[in-house]
Amino acid sequence: MSATVTGALAGAVLAFAGLIFGFWGFLLVALLMGIGATVGRMLSGELDVRALAGVFTGRRTSS
Repeated sequence: MSATVTGALAGAVLAFAGLIFGFWGFLLVALLMGIGATVGRMLSGELDVRALAGVFTGRRTSS
């Protein structure tokens, strides 16, 4: 699935959540989508959590 299709689907899900559940439901769905995407990237090996933690604690640079 291309990034364009994925973005369109995410936008559609958030739009429906906003219409059906209101503002707080929209925020909850957006938060859970972000958490799910992060966990998915960690499990697939595309996101190195130790390196990311090192950047935020000042032990390493992002470059």
